Amino acid sequence: MEATRKKSTTFNIVMVGLCAALICISGPFAIPIPFSPVPISLIPLAIFICAFLLDWKLCGLSYVIFLLLGMVGLPVFSGFSGGLAKLAGPTGGYLIGFIFTALVTGFFINKFNKIYMYVIGMILGMVFGYLFGTIWFVYQQGTTFAAALSLCVFPYLPGEAVKMVIAALVGPILKNRMAKLSI
Repeated sequence: MEATRKKSTTFNIVMVGLCAALICISGPFAIPIPFSPVPISLIPLAIFICAFLLDWKLCGLSYVIFLLLGMVGLPVFSGFSGGLAKLAGPTGGYLIGFIFTALVTGFFINKFNKIYMYVIGMILGMVFGYLFGTIWFVYQQGTTFAAALSLCVFPYLPGEAVKMVIAALVGPILKNRMAKLSI
């Protein structure tokens, strides 16, 4: 029993590290949008995939590790940037808000075994992430909530839908394969 628990703990530590690395690799690759200071990012897709691979708390932990690595200056944020200034800028609220995305999405994926619930979890996770980020953007940029939505949310929704479809198709396959590995 003790050996199984140690193996499980070791497996979880390795998986959290791998998921944090996946987010770190996806973070810098962002497409700037001419009309918005918020780029198109692959971070949500990486979070969605990690939610299939980890318990919801560990998914949140892997994202927090990514955030901490970026805060200390490693170039894991968009445009290969890092540091506290990035969190104080217009995209900082989204970076922090994605903690909620990881937790909510992970919770739904871990608790329910239906694809429509996975999608609901991803949608709700993004709502929380976008809400936190948009509120910060309004505060930081001194704009209205409606203007922030038109700059930082609405243009990104089609891309987020594509990321959700990709994750909903690939995630369950990875989840099943990883379940076989951890036994």
